Amino acid sequence: MKTAVIVFPGSNCDRDLAVALESVTGTKPHMVWHGDTALPDDIGLVGLPGGFSYGDYLRCGAIAARSPIIAAIVAAAGRGVPVLGICNGFQVLTEIGLLPGALMRNEGLDFVCRDVALTVENAQSAFTNLYAKGERIMVPVAHHDGNFTADADTLDRIEGEGRVAFRYAEPVNGSARQIAGVLNAGGNVLGMMPHPERCIEPAHSGDAGRRLFEGLLALVA
Repeated sequence: MKTAVIVFPGSNCDRDLAVALESVTGTKPHMVWHGDTALPDDIGLVGLPGGFSYGDYLRCGAIAARSPIIAAIVAAAGRGVPVLGICNGFQVLTEIGLLPGALMRNEGLDFVCRDVALTVENAQSAFTNLYAKGERIMVPVAHHDGNFTADADTLDRIEGEGRVAFRYAEPVNGSARQIAGVLNAGGNVLGMMPHPERCIEPAHSGDAGRRLFEGLLALVA
């Protein structure tokens, strides 16, 4: 599967995501600079990594959302190409309208950096098909603005449509209804604050994140 990792000024998890993708696919991903205007042909997955794009000035992800590459990402998502946004990447996906809601400052105003328990809420998406519904997994988080927020109607809609992919099993950052990961209506775009790319090997505090990438590979390779 041909994959791409988008690199913004201030990205610091792009190499983590690239290592995870190469480990699962056996092929190095294309590292696409935010100033480019096109993705590689026949791309099978686009990853927006964590970090602090543009130093998190203004709102997190707000400046990155104006990058030239964004139009190509939106078009790819519209064609059904899987798009994965992790941490800052999740923030960017909400800023460009591929996902609903917004990521606000953590409740308590603290930077949260630890392993957390997640509950798998939807085990039928391209990203979660190797998990079991209701399964608990441990995945690391590292964020200051991971408090997922949306109005009540939006929250009811994404819940009713099965678009909550992951939920925190314990309070972490104040996210509405403990939501940790959200899918788009088509199921091919996932934004999540926890870092699955940091738990793909047993030596990396567990390998629960590896199944996310393996499930994608099995469906789109």
